[in-house]
Amino acid sequence: MAVKRIIKYGEKILKTKTKKVDYSAIKNEIPIILKDMYDTLSVVNGIGLSANQIGIDLQIAIINYYEKEKNKHYNLVMINPEIISGEGEFQEEEGCLSFPGLFFKIKRYYKVQVRALNEKGLPVIIKGEGLLARALQHEIDHLNGITIYDHLPFTLKIRLKPTLIKLKRQWKKIDESNMNKIL
Repeated sequence: MAVKRIIKYGEKILKTKTKKVDYSAIKNEIPIILKDMYDTLSVVNGIGLSANQIGIDLQIAIINYYEKEKNKHYNLVMINPEIISGEGEFQEEEGCLSFPGLFFKIKRYYKVQVRALNEKGLPVIIKGEGLLARALQHEIDHLNGITIYDHLPFTLKIRLKPTLIKLKRQWKKIDESNMNKIL
C-alpha cells in the first residue's frame, strides 16, 4: 500500500491551480499515481481525492464511493476535468480531507456534466446529480486551487480564521501515510 500524507489547509499547493496532464508523456506514471490516490482514499474513508491533496501538481482526481439509495458504486478517474454544464442548486454540509473534522454548508449545482480523460487517456463525459455532482465539483475545485473555505461568506471566513490557525498546527501533525501501519 502506498498511502500518502494528505495536504491540509494552509499548505501552498492547495491554493495553486494544478498543471494540465500531457497523458502520452506520463501514461506510465498514471497507474502508480492512481494506486497511491486510491490507497490513500481507502485509508481515510473519503469519497474523492485530487492529486494536489497528496502533493502532486497534476489535474487528476478520483471519486470512489457506494451510494446505498441507488445501489450503485461510483469509481471514477478524471484527468484534466472541466465542468461543461451545471443546473439546479442545493446547499448541504460538505467536508474535506484537507480540513479534517470540519463541515460547512456549501452551495453547488445539483446536476453537472464533466468532460475529462479517463485512466486510459480516453475522453469521457461524466453526468452526476446530488452527491456525485457535489463530489465532482469539489474535486475539480481542488484542481483549480479552490477549497471549501473559498466558498464561505466573508464574515464567516473572518470569524473562522483564528480557529483555523490553531487547527492548522494540529493538522500538520496528521500523517495518513502512517495510518496503514496502525491498522
